[in-house]
Amino acid sequence: MSTIRAVIFDLDGTLTEPFLDFDRIRQEMGLPEGIGVLEGINRLSIEQKRRAEKILLTYEDHAAQNSKLNEGAKEILDVLRQRGISVGLLTRNLRKNVEMVAAIHGLRFDAIVDRTDGPVKPDGFGVCRLCERFAVLPSETLVVGDFRHDLQCAKDAGAIAVLIRTHSRIDEFVHLADFTIDRLDELLTIIDSK
Repeated sequence: MSTIRAVIFDLDGTLTEPFLDFDRIRQEMGLPEGIGVLEGINRLSIEQKRRAEKILLTYEDHAAQNSKLNEGAKEILDVLRQRGISVGLLTRNLRKNVEMVAAIHGLRFDAIVDRTDGPVKPDGFGVCRLCERFAVLPSETLVVGDFRHDLQCAKDAGAIAVLIRTHSRIDEFVHLADFTIDRLDELLTIIDSK
């Protein structure tokens, strides 16, 4: 029997095709390059923060409404569930957008942690929260994502970091990953090897 008892997914760029253009969002908000959008917003004045949050919500809503699944996304969630492996979603987005994507594409998660639940990725809070919810150890958990924050939060919590190659900047983050995959169904090979 596998020692992997839970898999935690990122949303944009992992289960769905990359849609959000964070460079463009930062530019529209007047934030410098190289800073996370949420971190940048937190440094703004109250008035600037309101404006920036409105911009972000517009982009996130549009992304959710127009989302397209990465190949094999729905199938991998179904297979994991059939194997009795808990499926979590950890996102810097809002729950309403996750729920919209889930409804559009017929996805089901056993638990969701979004940016309103506590410290966001790269903090390991969300991974720990989901592991507690599933009654599993982080060492029994795969965290799957397409960006540095996903891998850092996995490491911070003591989970196994899996990088999926869905965009051109992936090579910047490979050194942070325990495993790198090209397709979601490759997760089964990792799970079967544990």
